[in-house]
Order: sequence, then C-alpha cells, then structure tokens
Amino acid sequence: MRPLSKSKIIAFRQCPKRLWLEIHKPELREETASTKASYRVGHQAGDIAKRIYDPAGKGVEVNAQRDGFREAFTQSTKLLSEHQQPIFEAGLKIEGAVAFADVMLPDLTGDHPGWKMIEVKFSTSVKDYYREDIAVQSYIAQAAGVNLKSVSLACIDSSWVYPGNGDYQGLLAETDLTAETLARSEEAKGWIAEAQRVAAQPTEPYVDTGDHCYDPFACGFCNYCNLGKPISERPLDWLPSLSPARRAQLAEEGIDDILDVPDDLLNTRQKRVKEHTLAKTVYFDAEGAAADLADLGDPKYFLDFETIQFPVPIWAGTRPYQQIPVQFSLHTLTAKNQLSHFSFLDLSGSDPSRPFAEALSANCGTNGPVFVYSAAFEVTRIRELAVRFLDLAGQLLAIIDRIVDLLPIARERYYHPSQHGSWSIKVVLPAAVPELSYDALEGVKDGSMAMEAYAEAIQPTVTAARKSEIEQQLIAYCRLDTYAMVRLWQFFNGTKAPVLPDMS
Repeated sequence: MRPLSKSKIIAFRQCPKRLWLEIHKPELREETASTKASYRVGHQAGDIAKRIYDPAGKGVEVNAQRDGFREAFTQSTKLLSEHQQPIFEAGLKIEGAVAFADVMLPDLTGDHPGWKMIEVKFSTSVKDYYREDIAVQSYIAQAAGVNLKSVSLACIDSSWVYPGNGDYQGLLAETDLTAETLARSEEAKGWIAEAQRVAAQPTEPYVDTGDHCYDPFACGFCNYCNLGKPISERPLDWLPSLSPARRAQLAEEGIDDILDVPDDLLNTRQKRVKEHTLAKTVYFDAEGAAADLADLGDPKYFLDFETIQFPVPIWAGTRPYQQIPVQFSLHTLTAKNQLSHFSFLDLSGSDPSRPFAEALSANCGTNGPVFVYSAAFEVTRIRELAVRFLDLAGQLLAIIDRIVDLLPIARERYYHPSQHGSWSIKVVLPAAVPELSYDALEGVKDGSMAMEAYAEAIQPTVTAARKSEIEQQLIAYCRLDTYAMVRLWQFFNGTKAPVLPDMS
C-alpha cells in the first residue's frame, strides 16, 4: 500500500479519476499559470507562519525536500514527543497516508502535554474543502499518536493594513475548528480507505466531466478527460451572462448548442449573439455608437492601468490582495488628430502608488474625455489613490468625472461572431480592427502575465538584462491596450482619418 499525501486524498474528494491519473499518469496533467502561482504562495505561507507564530525564532522547521522523507518523519516524531518548541511542516505518517502540518504549537495546559495544530491558507475566508483538508490532517495526526488539543484554520484578514518593517502580526485570522474537525475522524478514515482502493485499481475509474472539474480547483486533466468527446459547434458558453439556473435547465433538456435554445429563454443581448452567430453576420449600430460618442470635447485621453496584488503585502500602508497600480498607458488625441503617448512604469521595487498618482494627475490634463474600457476598475483604483494621498485627491477625483467607458458602447452597439459572446477588448479589437491583434506581442499578452512579469522584475535577484526585457514587454502590452481604445473609438465614431503613432 502506497502512502497517499493529504493533497492526493483531497484530489480524490474532488474526483476519483483525478487521484488515479495523478498517481498513474501524471504526465497527462497540464498545469495552468494560476496553479503554478499557488505553489509559490504555498512556500510564502510557510515563511509568514514562522514570523507570526515564532517571533523569537525558537521553532524548528522540518524540511523533507532537503533531508529526505525518512529523516523528516523521524525528526518530526522526536520533536512531537518532546513538546518543547513550535514545529513547522511536521511530518505525520500512518499506514496509507502522510501529511505535513503547517504549524504545531506546544500546549502544556492540563495534565497531559499536547499540541495546537494550525493550517495556514492564503485565502480570505474558510472554504468547505479547507474543512475536509484539515479533517484529513487531524485524523492522520491523531492516528499517529499526536495529542491534538485544538485545531485552527488561519486565513488572511483582508482588512489588515501592513505597518511595514516586516511586522506581520495580525495578518492571519484564526477560526477554531476543533470540535467539528475531531468529530470527522471516522469520515476522514473512510476517505483514505476509499482513496487507497481507487489508487490500487489497474485501470482508471470512469467519471464523466462536469462542474466538479473546476470545483474547488481547475483540474489539470480536463483536456485529457475531454478527448474524443463531441464538442458543440456553438456552445452555451457563448451566451453572455447565462445564469447557472438557466444553464442547468438547458442541460436537463439536453440542449448544448445555441441553435437549440428557445428565444423566449433569452434576453436581448443573448438573442443578438444567437442571431448573428447562426447567420454569421456582424451587428453594428454605427449611428447609435457615433451618437454615444458625440460632443465629448477635446483633447481625448485613452487610459489603461496595470496592477499587482500580493496575498502578503510588501509595502507599508497596503492590504492583502489590494490592487496596487504600478503602470499606466495614456494616449492623447488632439482636435487636429495628432496622437501622443505617455507611459508610466515603476520597477524599482518600492511602492509605486505615490509616483503613479502624481504622474496620472500631471498627464491627464483638465479637459476632455478620458476613455477607459470597463470603467469600474480604473475608477476604483483612482478613488483608492485619492484616499491614500489627500493632497492629490482633488486632481484624481476630477479625472473620474471625465471618464467615458467604451465597454457599454461595445456591448450595446457591436457584435462579431468571432467574439463568442465576449466583449473583452482582446476579442473586440481584432474583430473591429483586423489589422491589430495581441498575438503579435512578445512575452506579456494579458493582465495575468503582466502581473507575473512585474513580480519577477522587482525581485532583487533579477538580472539587468531580464529586467529591461520585462520593462519593454510591459510597456508594449499596456500601450497596445490604449491604442486599441483609440482605434475602437475611431471605429465606433466613424472617424476615417488614420492615426499612426510610433508603435516601435
């Protein structure tokens, strides 16, 4: 019987087939960028836990990767029997299952010494699968002979503000799950036994694909499991804002193609998508779009932000997962059809918020519309900056008063079948302006990639050459976002004169 890790047992809880594939055919797994990012967050969680739960530095970290699993379990058994100091990543092993506890704190109250187990999750709330995760770990600990006096789950307190100087006390908020967790011991024991049965099967179990493939995690075997399955020519995913209830209703009726969805179940926008998808025609209310954009004045500004967010803040005065603006692109179009571009990007590693706010205030002028695509994002970021920097608040809030959102105009006035029910600027742009596309960009091609690239660029270990490469990629990506808005404004406004900035 092979010992199953806690993560394997949780994989079984999501889908037995996933567990079997992870053991027998791991090469079929395709890891997404978000999955890889979660691994990095996991490593960071351990570092922060040590700062918070062992400020005096008297604890011991068990390192199975460095010392080997046999030594890690031997060391953990010894440390857990002594009840002398905090233990991080303590190895817990029983027949058929293993786990590593984030934090074990000695509890010497009462007649018998024991332990407080704390699992650290870099989420802002307690999720159901966390409860199963800690139930499995607690069962393994108890079955291994550990006296658990209490069990807690520590999550990020999103309202906490980092004071700086490496002080992370208060970052984590604990939820006591002792009674609930210890009451699920038999349940967890059953999960392990069933997972072992599935793991020992000579062939993969049959499990059809469904919502469980993405809940609570996006499974890396989805493409494998969908091989050979018939794919709808016009899937329901192309219907914008289709509610889960409506989707479930259609699934019960065996409907998986837009063609078969009754019109009386669709709203106006969904009907439009269906009509033009089936007819392979373009919808464009040119007159309405031009009217939406008429008489807005000059000059015209086209603005886009890029942000970074950290589960664990690195800059004083910021919160966990707060969206911190680090870059903006601004195209300015004059009444004489002259186009200029300004770019702000701070890769110093210091908090860029203040210089960002100053540059934004200085370059957006005082008159004329400021076009964005999906205004809620930029408006929220600007309001946050205004709260942080009161001396700039007047200038920043004045920018908000001039913002014009191109997204509602696109949604209401334009649809091309190639959009597949989306009005993301990355799909609207090549539909409306075929000569432009994000595919030609090198390195950074979307917001997630921009965030990853920025995080890499501010690391002290990054080389000057790599930092310069990232800088150019980020500038090119953000500049295309605002140039795309210029071209969409021209398209919607019926402006024929070409605008040819230097895009080199």
